[in-house]
Amino acid sequence: MNTVDLPALNNKFGIDGHLSFRRGPGGLAIAEISNLHASATLFLHGAHLASWTPRKQQPVIWLSPLAQFNAGKPIRGGVPICWPWFASHPTEPGYPFHGPARTSLWEVANTAQLDDGTTFIALRLPPRAASQTVWPHPTPVEVRFTLGNTLEIELATRNEGLQPVVIGQALHTYFRVGDIRQISIQGLDGCTYIDKLEDGQRKKQQGPITIAAEIDRIYLDSGTDCQIDDPSLNRRIRISKKGSHSTIVWNPWSAKASAMADMDEGCHANMVCVETANAADDVVAIAPREEYKLWVRYSVEAGCD
Repeated sequence: MNTVDLPALNNKFGIDGHLSFRRGPGGLAIAEISNLHASATLFLHGAHLASWTPRKQQPVIWLSPLAQFNAGKPIRGGVPICWPWFASHPTEPGYPFHGPARTSLWEVANTAQLDDGTTFIALRLPPRAASQTVWPHPTPVEVRFTLGNTLEIELATRNEGLQPVVIGQALHTYFRVGDIRQISIQGLDGCTYIDKLEDGQRKKQQGPITIAAEIDRIYLDSGTDCQIDDPSLNRRIRISKKGSHSTIVWNPWSAKASAMADMDEGCHANMVCVETANAADDVVAIAPREEYKLWVRYSVEAGCD
């Protein structure tokens, strides 16, 4: 946290009236974005997008009211970046859950105000953020945000080694919804999923997803668009993606939420995670000197009929 030189960041990467850097909750460095189309808050800690609100709309991204902001710890809500593995490490359970990226301090690589009024900001993970023991591979990674009335996120991993490298990854996005019991998630009908609440049993989705209890599923071979229909907020959130072969759907429900230090019993009612990912069977092998891009675009449409 103390290594972030905010005046230097503002001098080099700030954009007058559109993007500035300051101290946020817990003293963590944040980028504040405000343009003609939207406002947003991005933590350098974890390259963690905490908010995105298109103009004249309600917030799209959910952040826990009890979120904790501490260096080296994950933030509950927003868009955590899971990299270079999803969930537990496949062979080393003592390694960081969801990988080291979401709790590391990222560096600003570039910013720009684009011709259409949207704002671009790219962050990169410093080489030493993942220790040689945890991740010995030379794989520079960068996350690029384009923020306007749509939100685009691109997570790019380059393999600079001489051997293929296998990664898992996810944009663990928490979406704000009006009432979890009323939403439906379209676009995953017919997909096989791993039910993590049923000892990893494999099942097939039939129809849209509705939620009335805890849910934790990895939908495999799901590269198509999907959408969250939310009648309470009278909107549809459309999720378009490339380079992603799996989708995770998660809500902890009331009992598990109340047991978390950074949530409470009622938090589950207004959030759902629909994660753009490469996980489980769908991890990615990156050839030497090649780059792999995981990309998603979120857009909001009025009504959900």
